[in-house]
Amino acid sequence: MISPLETTLLLLLCSVGGVVIFRYFNLPPMLGYLAVGIIVGPNAAGMVKDSGGAQHLAEFGVVFLMFSIGLEFSLSKLRSMRRIVLGLGASQVAGTIAFALVCGWIASFWTKMPWQASFALGGALSMSSTAIVSKLLAERLELEAEHGRNIFGVLLFQDLAVVPLLIITAAFATGDEDSSQLAMWLGIAAVKIVVALTVLLFIGQKFMTRWFDLVARRRSQELFMLNLLLVTLGAAFLTDRFGLSLALGAFIAGMLIAETPYRHQVEEDIKPFRDVLLGLFFVTTGMLLNPRVIWEHPLLVLGFLIVPILLKAVMITGLARLFGAPPGVAMRTGLGLAQAGEFGFVLLNLILGSRLVDHVVLQAILSAMLLSMLAAPFIIQNADRIVLRLSSTEWMLQSLQMTKIATQSLKQSGHVIICGYGRAGQNLARMLEHEGLNYVALDLDPDRVAAAAAAGESVVFGDAGRRESLLAAGLHRAATVAITYANTPSAMRVLHNIHELQPTLPVIVRTVDDADLEKLIAAGATEVIPEIVEGSLMLASHTLVLMGVPMRRVVRRVEEMRDERYSLLRGYFHGADDPDDDDGHEQVRLQSVPIDENAEAVGKTLEELGLAGGGVEVTAIRRHGIRGVEPAPDTKLRASDIVVLRGMPEMLANAEERLSRRR
Repeated sequence: MISPLETTLLLLLCSVGGVVIFRYFNLPPMLGYLAVGIIVGPNAAGMVKDSGGAQHLAEFGVVFLMFSIGLEFSLSKLRSMRRIVLGLGASQVAGTIAFALVCGWIASFWTKMPWQASFALGGALSMSSTAIVSKLLAERLELEAEHGRNIFGVLLFQDLAVVPLLIITAAFATGDEDSSQLAMWLGIAAVKIVVALTVLLFIGQKFMTRWFDLVARRRSQELFMLNLLLVTLGAAFLTDRFGLSLALGAFIAGMLIAETPYRHQVEEDIKPFRDVLLGLFFVTTGMLLNPRVIWEHPLLVLGFLIVPILLKAVMITGLARLFGAPPGVAMRTGLGLAQAGEFGFVLLNLILGSRLVDHVVLQAILSAMLLSMLAAPFIIQNADRIVLRLSSTEWMLQSLQMTKIATQSLKQSGHVIICGYGRAGQNLARMLEHEGLNYVALDLDPDRVAAAAAAGESVVFGDAGRRESLLAAGLHRAATVAITYANTPSAMRVLHNIHELQPTLPVIVRTVDDADLEKLIAAGATEVIPEIVEGSLMLASHTLVLMGVPMRRVVRRVEEMRDERYSLLRGYFHGADDPDDDDGHEQVRLQSVPIDENAEAVGKTLEELGLAGGGVEVTAIRRHGIRGVEPAPDTKLRASDIVVLRGMPEMLANAEERLSRRR
């Protein structure tokens, strides 16, 4: 028997290897975690015999995931979703159970499976994976999309429905079906739900801001982190004690903190716990799969895999249409919720020891549910293609959306396309307006878009990661693109589309740190702005000023640091009013040199002129009003070209003399 430390090291080693392999093939990392769990679990290689301890720890991954998602919501947004949660969510769970009862009644003519078993199986199959779907929607920036709200509203109701389903299924499994006692248990559960939600939503709302203010005034990062863990796990503990899920309490805690000024700091602090523990959750989920069952009963498993996915997708699509969703949104909602969920395993375990359902059938259902969770990332990633293939009206609806974007950008040329209209995007828009520059902003938050558009700002609802949205925003007429949200996968998607459509267009990308800097630049980013780097430069400059260093020297030091980081800021055009350097240290400068028609340089390539050997770099060539950035060494100079040089003043003087030399 291996020790806990050896188990941990084994899981870490396999997880790192699995994620590296899956990322190499551009597959979601969670599939790597699930595959690792299947391989090392007790039902396959048997490297890990007992995953019980790891499974309890892994549950906190879902807790922190739901907490971080709660940070993106607010109480007002939750109230606006009550029709989705209580309407669409309740209809989905009730509809799945009703369908299972009908199928059980039909099957009763050939088998002896009681209706209680059909009810329990219907409850298990009605669940969807909160962890997988929420993570995928967050990575794809679709939580704020209409189908994202529908999916998340249904997932919230499923978390609430688990409590009565557990009570009823437990009663069926133990053979205790006394209706009066069952009604009493359900009534007590309903009271507990109301009490827990009241304490968290109403009392917690008034308490949270004051408490965080008190903790923040102590000016201790350690204390702030401890308090954050206390609030998150405390809310999860409260809902767990009242019979609800841990994840629901964490979601509500995140939603309450979203109303405070500490939301962004909390979001960054919680990421390490969330990502590591969520990976462990997927590993332990994969351990539940028994490959032997698939090998021995392939047709049975395949049937329980395909039929529930199709039925849930069709049913949820129909219900979403009844609740007013457009066809494309309804289909995306159905595809997003078609897979099984973690709570379905809990419900199955309650009847596993009973004789209500054949043991082989239960094992086949369990295997099929796990396989459906493995298939979920592929289904969600290809949802757009499936919808466009099946919906005859989706093309028209998307065309209308593109028309709205195109209408906003139709009269604009040389404008900036702002991808994301959060705080960074809005600040950029303000500065562009002050300089008299035009912009078109794309954002996926309908509330933010509606509020900003009502104020007369040039913002429209659209996904910047889609080629059609970028084209409608006037990509071919734009001067530059600014990706203002710090999400590397989404930025990579935008850069890929821009590189295919308009490869010479400059793109500025915002990131949290410089970890993905090289990757983004390789994907086509003209410049990457890491927040941490800029923050450290500002911190250093203010510190130097307070220590008595002359402002001019501080500015130069900051410019030197930026020169090493940002290519676009290397050098500047020197003016008559620019002060001389206070300590004799020369700065890199830019200089424009016009090429006369009688100059010797006409007809020669940049490589032949040997400017690089003289310590000068050609950054651009302006020809007939068109500016070409970073010209190739084999570029030949023509008469009337304007060559932009970068280098030290003395080197620039030598290069200018060489370029201006007449025949």
